[in-house]
Amino acid sequence: MGGWKPIAPRKEKEMADAKTKTTKETPAEAEEQIVNAEAQEVVAEKTEASTKSTAKAGKRSAKAVAEAEKKAAKEERKASAETEEVKPKKPVKPTRSRLERRGKKYREAAKAIEKDKVYSLSEAVALAVKSSSVKFDATVEIHVNLNVDPRHADQNIRDNLVLPAGTGKTVRVAVFADDEVKGADIAGVETITKALDKGIINFDILIATPTNMPKLGKYARVLGPRGLMPNPKSGTVTTDITKAVEQAKAGRVEYRVDSTGIVHVGAGKTSFKPADIEENLRAILASLKNNKPASVKGTYVKAIYLTTTMGPSIAVATNEV
Repeated sequence: MGGWKPIAPRKEKEMADAKTKTTKETPAEAEEQIVNAEAQEVVAEKTEASTKSTAKAGKRSAKAVAEAEKKAAKEERKASAETEEVKPKKPVKPTRSRLERRGKKYREAAKAIEKDKVYSLSEAVALAVKSSSVKFDATVEIHVNLNVDPRHADQNIRDNLVLPAGTGKTVRVAVFADDEVKGADIAGVETITKALDKGIINFDILIATPTNMPKLGKYARVLGPRGLMPNPKSGTVTTDITKAVEQAKAGRVEYRVDSTGIVHVGAGKTSFKPADIEENLRAILASLKNNKPASVKGTYVKAIYLTTTMGPSIAVATNEV
């Protein structure tokens, strides 16, 4: 039968000795033991945290931790640099004018032209020929700024004329017609179409008859961008082929106002006599005056400039028109 059993005398003695040991310890020693135990626990926690903070891969890997520390240090350096005083910038050299950026010969030629002066046509011609410093026979060009809006059909000025002294250029004229034409360099429908099929363009002006124009339709993408497509407004589509060839050889020029309202025309060569250049220029200005739209009120010619190939420009008085 189970019942209460008394504790053995040996056990009782051991328990009594343990109690006497604990009671014999001083409060200071007990406190020291507690502090030591807490310190050991903190060290154990740190070691455990360090082992957990680094892993084989991922955000807690040693490589990732090193990169994060590097990035943090970089941000700290950047923040400290921004707080530093901004150093004053070095003075920037002013941009040179367009004339200063030109070549030596151009600058020398420009010295003979007064910047704010407006010259007469004869004075401008003499200066233009004198200021041309190139080794080849340069073209004398006239640029006229008109008070027109090319977006309106009646103000889209376009015309052609024969210069009295010629253009100074040797042009190759091709005639897209069935019959041979005197003075033409190339003639014949089959001859020209065969050359165009091969991509050969050996002419500067193409003149065609109205009946043969449909045959040139498939070559419009080739001739159009080069300005060689015959057009009735330019006088290259006509029934009087002989007269058109004579005019082309004599020095016929075509002009058309650009999108900004300016007309650009070549009026001869620097090898021409000044009187011949002036005669051509006056013919161009007269043609522009005759083509003045009725819808334009007030000032028609805003500015006129004369120049040569690679030469400085010269302002011309607008009352020359």
